[in-house]
This record gives sequence, structure tokens and C-alpha cells, in this order.
Amino acid sequence: MTFNLKHIHSDFPYKSPLKKQNLKPAAAKRKAKADQKAAMTEWGKKKKRDAQKKNCPKGYDFDHASGKCIPASKNRAKNSRSGATKRKYNY
Repeated sequence: MTFNLKHIHSDFPYKSPLKKQNLKPAAAKRKAKADQKAAMTEWGKKKKRDAQKKNCPKGYDFDHASGKCIPASKNRAKNSRSGATKRKYNY
């Protein structure tokens, strides 16, 4: 039996967002660790479950504030750290 190990996305090889930020290697490792920790919180897991259920088209993210799919660039630009959406979902 053989396996096709080609990546299914057209943007392979994947470009790390850490490269875009011009971080030093040690800082990039710390950021990756902190990002992973944040993604694995109960709130992070809930956001991921919700987004996967909505099945947004490519280039779109699920906006938890409005409850619909919007362009990723707009969703990432408008998100604040106030916690209003988190409170909306009782987290």
C-alpha cells in the first residue's frame, strides 16, 4: 500500500505567520507556545468547534460577534480583546 503525502492545499509549502512578523527564533518559539496555549483553552476550543460547524468558504472566518461568515481580513482586523464576545457565550 502506498500513500500520497502531497499537501491538499494549493498554498503548500505552508508559510508560517511567525516569519511575517520578523521575530527572532527564540521569540518565535515563545509566541508559538503562547498561541498554542491560548488555542487550547475551553474558549479557544469552543471557537474552533463553532467555526468548523459553520463551514465558511475559503478566505472567510466565522465571526462570533455577528454569528456569520465574513472575510478573514475584516474579521481579524476588527477583533478586540475586550471580552464582549466571550461574555456573550458565557465563557
